Amino acid sequence: MELQRRHVHRHCRVYAHRALTGLALLAVAGGLPRPVAAQVSVEVSPLRVEVTMGSGGTHTQAVRLANQGTEPVRIHARVDDWYLSKDGTPQFKGVDAADPFSAAAWVRLNPPELVVKPGAEGTIRFTTTAPKDTVEGGYRTSIMFEFSPESEDLASRGRQVAFRGRIATLVYVTVGKPVPAVDLIDLQIRTPQGQPAQIVATLKNSGRVQVRIKGTATVSGSTGKIVRQLTLPDVPVLPMSERDVAIPTAGEKQEPLPPGEYRVEVKIDVGLPALLVGETTMKLGA
Repeated sequence: MELQRRHVHRHCRVYAHRALTGLALLAVAGGLPRPVAAQVSVEVSPLRVEVTMGSGGTHTQAVRLANQGTEPVRIHARVDDWYLSKDGTPQFKGVDAADPFSAAAWVRLNPPELVVKPGAEGTIRFTTTAPKDTVEGGYRTSIMFEFSPESEDLASRGRQVAFRGRIATLVYVTVGKPVPAVDLIDLQIRTPQGQPAQIVATLKNSGRVQVRIKGTATVSGSTGKIVRQLTLPDVPVLPMSERDVAIPTAGEKQEPLPPGEYRVEVKIDVGLPALLVGETTMKLGA
């Protein structure tokens, strides 16, 4: 494949070449324990569900809720919409009928509320049905779980203050076989105070389907010798959006790179026939 080049900014260029691997979507991704308050510890699994279906298709998914605390927990489930800020932080909102990528109206919960005893597990299922006239694309919603004591009668608990915690399972629904359309539009270096330098890749998704990225960033010294090989985070880029992907140049157990000038090359696989590749120069001062 002939390389396609275009300048992103003064010291950065972007081009493409054939991808080595494709992008695989998982049906379900597991979750981790998330304590929500001092007296409530609930493990929610999965925290992410990815489903592919045709228009008119239906999928039912169970979410396991394990009470690891010492008191009964009341769990209330509801459907919320959400999106990602440019830095990748989830932003939750009520059901938004005007959102063209919302799947909230497609979801039914069973049951919407339950009580789980200490050491026990409960299950809430949700069924997602795509309308028959759904346009191919990537849609999303979330199942928001709220946790509270079985009884919030403050009189019976003296001065104890009632609390509520919450956590969400994010749901991605791909309808049909939409083609991704993602570009690497910028590549910059960021130096947060007191932290190692970061390589920040800005991706623009102009298509109708979300993608998950994978790839590497290679840092070379002035002699061309590779001094650091970095793995990109496994993160999504939502349809019709831009996202900054920050790649730290040093891990928790690594020393920051010493002052000097470096060459950075980033290769990103978003499931297209070609990788997205960008280069830039990184100058680190003392």
